[in-house]
Amino acid sequence: MSSMSAPDLRRVLVIGSSCAGKTTLAAALAARLGQPCFDLDELFWGPDWTPKPEDRFLALVDQAGAGEHWVMAGNYASARALLWPRVTTIIWLDYGLPTVLWRALRRSLVRGWTRQELWHGNHESLRRNFLSRESILLWVLSHFQRRRRQFEALRGQPPHGQPRWLAFRQPRAAQRFLAALPHSSAGQQSA
Repeated sequence: MSSMSAPDLRRVLVIGSSCAGKTTLAAALAARLGQPCFDLDELFWGPDWTPKPEDRFLALVDQAGAGEHWVMAGNYASARALLWPRVTTIIWLDYGLPTVLWRALRRSLVRGWTRQELWHGNHESLRRNFLSRESILLWVLSHFQRRRRQFEALRGQPPHGQPRWLAFRQPRAAQRFLAALPHSSAGQQSA
């Protein structure tokens, strides 16, 4: 990656469909850059899958986004006005529906089977993931195209047009991007 084409990775937001791998990529990118990583889901959800009050959620987003260097994952529209003006690069995981649906299925099985704790004591269950109207699989199917159209519309439109957008259509492309980045122990990426 040449210095002319290198994105400014001081404050990166990873967006995409549910189950595209936003959190995973954000964590790997943050580790590679030596920067803190935040997940908007963790800031949004309280115990028992109860959303935090919006003012509390936005205060947490504001606090997380106040630093000079960070990587964040998530799509919450209510956080855009606070967060997007601070972002230097947006990474859009614009994977196709078969890829995202496969990831959703695999993630649902693993998390449901292992009862992995996510945040604040929350767990995904097999019942919730497969036999409930709150199923992440149903969410992916019902929101995928709308989310894709929404991000395409936001891309390049003020006030969201200032950050550089990197769109990856395949997981391999995102992995190649990550592998090409130098490791940084100081967390000081510059433009």
